[in-house]
Amino acid sequence: MRATWRGLPAKQHEAGWEPGLVVPAADGSPLIADHYFPRAQGDFPTLLVRSPYGRGLPWSPQYGLLFAEQGFHVLLQSCRGTGGSGGAFDLWRNEAADGLATVSWLREQPWFNGVLGTVGPSYLGYVQGALASDPPPELKAMVVQVGLHDPHDLFHADGVLRLENALAAAVGIHYQHQGMAPFLRATLRLQRRVRDVTATQPLRGAYVSALGDEIPWLDDALTHPDAEDAYWRGASLAQSAERLRVPTALITGWYDTLADQTLEQYGRLRRAGCEATLLVGPWTHTSALQRGWPQVFAESLAWLRAHLYADPSGLRPTAVRVHLSGENTWRDLDDWPPATTATAWYPLAGGHLTRQAPTDSAPVTAFRHDLADPTPSLGGPTLSPTAGPRDNRALEARDDVVTFTGPPLTEPLEILGPVCARVTVSTDTGYADVFTRLCDVDPQGRSVNVCDGFRRLRTAEGASSSQTTVPMSSTAHRFAAGHRIRWQISGGAHPRYTHGPGTGESPLDATAATPVHLTLHADSALVLPTSSEPA
Repeated sequence: MRATWRGLPAKQHEAGWEPGLVVPAADGSPLIADHYFPRAQGDFPTLLVRSPYGRGLPWSPQYGLLFAEQGFHVLLQSCRGTGGSGGAFDLWRNEAADGLATVSWLREQPWFNGVLGTVGPSYLGYVQGALASDPPPELKAMVVQVGLHDPHDLFHADGVLRLENALAAAVGIHYQHQGMAPFLRATLRLQRRVRDVTATQPLRGAYVSALGDEIPWLDDALTHPDAEDAYWRGASLAQSAERLRVPTALITGWYDTLADQTLEQYGRLRRAGCEATLLVGPWTHTSALQRGWPQVFAESLAWLRAHLYADPSGLRPTAVRVHLSGENTWRDLDDWPPATTATAWYPLAGGHLTRQAPTDSAPVTAFRHDLADPTPSLGGPTLSPTAGPRDNRALEARDDVVTFTGPPLTEPLEILGPVCARVTVSTDTGYADVFTRLCDVDPQGRSVNVCDGFRRLRTAEGASSSQTTVPMSSTAHRFAAGHRIRWQISGGAHPRYTHGPGTGESPLDATAATPVHLTLHADSALVLPTSSEPA
């Protein structure tokens, strides 16, 4: 594993392994764990890594061996109902109690010195926050990498199902703990069948053929779109973050599907006075643990050494470090987001984008979104293997995608922070989906997505228009001189988001779909957080 990456620190110790330990949960369910440790004399702090994805590759080498080599005991444990642990897996509901039961077990181990940290990505980040909602006194630091903080938001965006995420998450949780072969077979089956499944009406239950099994917790997650529903009560870690005092390092990527959650959590921790640090790289949810691993590991190791060994020598001087795309450099900041100026760009007929505000709300362009051939999703922050920045030219050539492009910039333009769009639209059905994206167009015409957002609208029928604000995530990007800003708008991004049937019915139950004609109006605007003005 060490040979896979360059730039990893030299190991400090040989690592030992004690597999198959049984840790009793509060209800007596056996939670199976493997213990990795430095083969050396002395006291070492412990890292707790709880996972629903099994204890084999990549968790064993990346979290067991590598951290043990650096002087940590590591307890790598399978969540209940996975990897041989007893009980049934139930998304998010048991993690706090099972984590506390595991800490109680640790207190009885002769090698546990009373100093505890946690580390891990994705759902392994959620279990850290669950434990910290009522933190044991031994917990001194957490490192949450591309982490989940709100399970509802993984599956739904303002009540709209994030279908691609839901299916990918189900494959990972349901199959990965069974071993790499079952997981790979399930992944390939999903890739072959996802388009057919997502086009099925009604959508409810259609996932079974793609996933190969019924998954009760997935049914529950899909059928509860409202974040205020009692089903989700206690799922979000937002409230516990407001009183958290455990030093926390947060790591994400601009194309991580959980990036918005991480940035929001960082803001909560800072407002609560919790010691927190933030690293945002040029990564997707998975590439942060692949090509980004040397930097992610170094960041994690420095934080854990600082708080479990009282050795701050590896910490960087600022709380925030972000990757500035477009220039491929890193920027150290005191906080996130930094102070910027909100700059509006407006659409003009003919596909132009201008800084000059309109004098009215006249129609600018119209397009048709046919739900029998929905606008496909391309790249962006998803759990798909195709996540990330992509050339959008083929997508933008479709009749159901409109673009507005500014003039070549005479000097570089930096944007740092949250991007949004104010969209004024009218429809012929009274219902519409709007997907809006910021792209960077180079002198050769290549259009690369920077950030985007989606919203389902209930509009007035006919000519009357309705305005809404569409959050488009956050970014740190530098448009080079000679490049152009492009605003891309369409009626969907499928299967990243379920397409509405055009009737107001739930996509889970609708048996028919109606094409929607959308008209965009001149008082719409793309709003960028700029740190400098274009010439």
